[in-house]
This record gives sequence, C-alpha cells and structure tokens, in this order.
Amino acid sequence: MESFFYITGGCSFDEHYSNCGYSVALGTNGFTWEQINTWEKPMLDPAVPTGSFMMVNSSGRASGQKAHLLLPTLKENDTHCIDFHYYFSSRDRSSPGALNVYVKVNGGPQGNPVWNVSGVVTEGWVKAELAISTFWPHFYQVIFESVSLKGHPGYIAVDEVRVLAHPCRKAPHFLRLQNVEVNVGQNATFQCIAGGKWSQHDKLWLQQWNGRDTALMVTRVVNHRRFSATVSVADTAQRSVSKYRCVIRSDGGSGVSNYAELIVKEPPTPIAPPELLAVGATYLWIKPNANSIIGDGPIILKEVEYRTTTGTWAETHIVDSPNYKLWHLDPDVEYEIRVLLTRPGEGGTGPPGPPLTTRTKCA
Repeated sequence: MESFFYITGGCSFDEHYSNCGYSVALGTNGFTWEQINTWEKPMLDPAVPTGSFMMVNSSGRASGQKAHLLLPTLKENDTHCIDFHYYFSSRDRSSPGALNVYVKVNGGPQGNPVWNVSGVVTEGWVKAELAISTFWPHFYQVIFESVSLKGHPGYIAVDEVRVLAHPCRKAPHFLRLQNVEVNVGQNATFQCIAGGKWSQHDKLWLQQWNGRDTALMVTRVVNHRRFSATVSVADTAQRSVSKYRCVIRSDGGSGVSNYAELIVKEPPTPIAPPELLAVGATYLWIKPNANSIIGDGPIILKEVEYRTTTGTWAETHIVDSPNYKLWHLDPDVEYEIRVLLTRPGEGGTGPPGPPLTTRTKCA
C-alpha cells in the first residue's frame, strides 16, 4: 500500500494509534481493536494481512459483540474527504462479521451507521470514502465499529485513514441542508442537494438525530455533477424541534450532510377573551386582548369571529387596530365573540380563543 503524509485526524498506524489521537473502547467480553505490526511481530495465520494496522479477531465470539475505534474530534473549515482501507479475511472464506461507520456530531448520540459492509471477504485491501459536510463551529467524530458473527472466525482490519483537503473522488458531497419550519399538522419536506454523479444503485436516506432513518423517494438529476432528493417528514403532530441530515451510500463510500432542524410551531390562541369596552343597541366596542397567547408568534393576522348564542351562522372580520367596533347588530341580542390569531405559514391560524358573551342594549 502506498505511503502518505496525513494531517490531523489521519493515521497510518506505523506508530501507536494514540499518537494520532485515536482511542479504542473495550467491547463485550474483551472484544476490542488491536494494533498489529507484522514487521515487528509476524503473524502465523495466513489470513492476517501484512503491515501495520488496526484489527479485530472475531474467532470464538458470539454474534453481536461490538468493538469501537474512535477517531479524534474534527473541526474542519472547508470541503474535505476522509478515506480509509478495510480488510475482511478468514481461513474458510466465510465473512467474519460487519464493519459499521458512525459520524457523531457535537457530542450527540451515535445514531445509526452512515456506512457499513458485511457478508464479504475482501480480495486484499479495499478503499472507501466519507464526504462529511459538517463544518466549524460544529465538530464531529468518526467511529469504526466491528460486529462479530458467531461461527464465523476471521479478521476485520482498518488501515491508512486520511483526512484530505479536497473533495472525495467517488463519494458525493452534500450542499448545506437548510432548516425547515412548519406549523403543527402540516407537511414538512427536506431537500437534499449533492455534488457528484448519481447512480441508480446509490442509496439515499434521511437520518434523524436519534438515528431513525427515512428513505428518500424522489431523486432528480440536475446535471452531470449535481442531483437532488426530497423527502416528506411525518413528525409534525406536535410542537417540537428535531434534527435531520441527508446520507447517501454509493459504490465509493458515503456522503453525510450537516444536521438541519425541523421546527414545528404551534399556531397561536389568545389566553383571555376579548375585553368589552362599550355597548350600544346595534354595536359593541371590544379590545381583542391578543398580547397573551398560547402557542407561537409572530402574529401576522388578527380576526374577530362573532355569532348569536342561539344562531348557527358566524362572521369573521379582520382587526387592524387596538380596539374594534362590531356594527349593524340586532338590539337586545346575546352575542358570543372570539379572537382568531394567525402566524406565518400554511395552517398558521390557531383555534379561537375563549369567548366574550354579552348582550346589546334595547332599542
């Protein structure tokens, strides 16, 4: 394998992995990554490659045991690419397990893998790329996870991790994913735009902060170097803020966007009923009392809805002043008056506030 000069975040494993800022987390029953250097300590098993690298031995392990190799935290200012080489081998040519890659952002949850390989035995070392579009002031950490498979003894190895100051050659890079704001109960759609060549074999999905994945169903090729995909999110039933990112798995590796927020706002409702200011035989002066609300602003529209307490009809008028006069009312009739408030966006009108019930004077 070719030699190279690596920058912060990369490692050739010629020296101890801790010199690169790497660390290992001990897995179940001692299942862990080990640093191997066959030049200093030859291995007798021909299934083990030669050189210096990180490796797990899955022999004699129960299924589902996990070991983690953690890269240092990275804060990048510009487009970059992480590439690495992996190796799967066994004496009986059965797959030794799985290799998953996670990208944890801002110290958040590990979530689901953004890249993985399993069920294979490689013919030598295989290169993969990670195009991660998370930039300063945000930071991220790449985690390699090996998972054992019972009855499948063998080895999983990782070597030559590089952080390169240029775009990946095969893995697509995402443009910045924008925040989306909707009102409760409305459709929310994210648009994932990536630079790179689109293949029908690529897998695109939307990954939530907690790891839940949603497939991206609509893909459009913009030109030979750019494509976009959209997905509707159903997580709008209540007021909330959640985070999503776009992930693509291609033949060459994976692209991962930044996390964007899905902000679900609750349409506003007045806390108090309108205030009665004056009463006549054919009119009512009211103050909407719209300053104290339940829900979210800003308020872009105020309306008064009124009806007789014995009737089935209702009328709604726009209010554009601090006080409002209801005209052309019938004398000595009881009316119910409520205020409607609207915030920006589709579905931004909240339910009517509590009623003011009052009666006009006799003629």
